[in-house]
Amino acid sequence: MTLKRLLSAFAVIIIVWLVLPTLVIVPMSFNEASSFNFPPKGFSTRWYENFFTDPTWLKALFSSLQVALITMLVATAVGVLASLGLSKVRFRGKGLLEGYFLLPLIVPGIVLAVGLYSLFLRMNLLGTLPGFVLAHTVVSLPLVITNVMASLQGLDPKLEQASASLGAGRMRTFFSITLPLIAPGVTAGALFAFVTSFDEVILSLFIQSPSLQTLPVKIFNSVTQTNDPTVAAVAVITMVTSVIVMLTAQFASRKRKRVAA
Repeated sequence: MTLKRLLSAFAVIIIVWLVLPTLVIVPMSFNEASSFNFPPKGFSTRWYENFFTDPTWLKALFSSLQVALITMLVATAVGVLASLGLSKVRFRGKGLLEGYFLLPLIVPGIVLAVGLYSLFLRMNLLGTLPGFVLAHTVVSLPLVITNVMASLQGLDPKLEQASASLGAGRMRTFFSITLPLIAPGVTAGALFAFVTSFDEVILSLFIQSPSLQTLPVKIFNSVTQTNDPTVAAVAVITMVTSVIVMLTAQFASRKRKRVAA
């Protein structure tokens, strides 16, 4: 019992240690002074008002949402197809191929950024919407595949066989049987892809252009160049958005486990 209490106390300390630095930004975003002072001097919502009235911040937000939504659609479509192929086909070296799809989770982001920068430079994709979508899809795809593969592993193949025996084709079987059953995994993967793209900063820094900057890049530039306190308000908005999406993805994952059970 004592050991259990010690482990619980240690877990609480770790959680506080991880969360507290992030929560400090919340009171800083309501600081009345034009600085990042903590504790804040006075209370004001001027930095939130500045964010929603500044065209450059709103443009960066729109760019991030646009890139994240398109990346979510592309990564989800490709991830579902890849997961179906990996789950249906049996061949030598399948484990290596699955590991290859998960490489972006292992390789340091700076390595991917340098490689994609060199490739996009030759293909004239730097600072373009397709370039951002392709780059973000690379890092989002493994999360989609992981979630969809987990759903497919809990899928009873007899259901698809029964559908085929009743005369349904592969497409109809997929949309009528397979897709509804793996929908929680697909949803979770899509939401993870959205958050990954929305928060991505390393790749975005390498492939940005003056005409296309995502919100994380705008935040980074403001902190390093202008020291604009609006960053604190933007960080809170971004954090809340990411947390809401992640909680939704977590709910979808739990639903997937209940369906599999």
